[in-house]
Amino acid sequence: MSAIIASTVPTHPTGAQSDIGDRAGRLGVEIADVAGLIADLSKISLQQATQAETTQDAAASMNVATAQLSQTMGVSRQAAAEVRAVLDQSASAVAGTVQRTAKTMAMMADGAMHIQTTLDGVSGSVRNVEAASTAIAQIARETKLLALNASVEAARAGDAGRGFAVIANAVKGLADQIHEFSGQTTSNMARLSQALGALRTQAKGNSQAAEQTIADAQAAAEATATLEALVGSVDRLITDIDAMSQPVEQSIAGFATIQTELSALAEGVAAGRGHLEKAEQRTQSILSISEDFMLFLVESGFETADADFIDLARTKADEIAELFTTAVARGQISMADLFDEDYRPVAGSDPKQVLTRFTAFTDQVLPAVQEPVLEFDQRIAFCAAVDRNGYLPTHNIIYSRPQGSDPVWNMANCRNRRMFNDRTGLSAGRSTKPFLLQTYRRDMGGSQFALMKDCSAPITVNGRHWGGLRVAFKV
Repeated sequence: MSAIIASTVPTHPTGAQSDIGDRAGRLGVEIADVAGLIADLSKISLQQATQAETTQDAAASMNVATAQLSQTMGVSRQAAAEVRAVLDQSASAVAGTVQRTAKTMAMMADGAMHIQTTLDGVSGSVRNVEAASTAIAQIARETKLLALNASVEAARAGDAGRGFAVIANAVKGLADQIHEFSGQTTSNMARLSQALGALRTQAKGNSQAAEQTIADAQAAAEATATLEALVGSVDRLITDIDAMSQPVEQSIAGFATIQTELSALAEGVAAGRGHLEKAEQRTQSILSISEDFMLFLVESGFETADADFIDLARTKADEIAELFTTAVARGQISMADLFDEDYRPVAGSDPKQVLTRFTAFTDQVLPAVQEPVLEFDQRIAFCAAVDRNGYLPTHNIIYSRPQGSDPVWNMANCRNRRMFNDRTGLSAGRSTKPFLLQTYRRDMGGSQFALMKDCSAPITVNGRHWGGLRVAFKV
């Protein structure tokens, strides 16, 4: 079909033919702009889908955590109720026991103190008896002495004093008995006093023990009060758990609603992304048709506004092909090195830069061809050769600055030695058509884009396709 049209097209294009070429060029620009916008929307949709899935997963995780919290609160409430019941029973039992024990200890203490008081009284009586016994013993001694004197006087009196002597002997015998009885009484009172002393010591110890027991009973009563306070704390804990349960249950219901809404949102985003993917594919197809149509128009003799750039790209691509071929013939570089695809990353580069065995060679020979192209028209943004994988080894000097610490600045100013394997870069490197005119949005870094046209022509070395020369210019 192209041959038929070419044969019917006049050698010198008419104004209508020129207008067709211009319109075709503008159509390509508009299609490329729409394709870029759709690609942006597709990326945003992908981000939204990812965010929706992440949010949905987070909501599900929070729902699970809240359900676990609700279950844990239920278990805790049950355990607290059981503890409260046990503590309540224990507190009641301990309180009763402590009260009874305290009462018993008080009675024992009173008894011990009463015994001690009684013993003190008995000790006083014993001392009185001892004093009386001592007095009796003294009287017995004096009576015995008196009886002895009476016996002496009775002996002096002779027969007249016999009766008196009998009485004196009787008094003496009574005095001896009293003295003997007083000795026994004193001995018994001594043993009684000793026993009473030991009993008093023991009673005193018992009294102290009873007092300590009373103090301990009071401490136990305080512990009982603490236990009762603990029961009250458990009661408040149960009340607090009950108060918390209602908001947790509400949260569970709320999360269930959120999950439903997020699922619907995720489905909507997924559906929108599917439509955007189809739209992106179709716009790319339309863009390819527009590019093929532009090639058809040029080959058919129609004049376009981009004709000069197309001729420039084709001429410079042929120069580079001749330069590479000559270098191989002279042994400056081998075909194996020139077609090396072992891309070695440059350490620490951001964006990532790579090197090949032909990078140093292109750095030497390509600037002489590429740099003068920038002077051809002020609209030209760059002129650079890429291999068939989109690798751009040697860029224009203004885009080949050493990388710094700012990736955004590097993106715009350090574009050499990088892989541009997007649609435009790969198409430019892999196309074997006489030329390829593409319209695209150039990523300048920092979310900045420039609408560009990219005219490329193939570079062939000894019959083998190496890549293409790209001449990009502003629309």
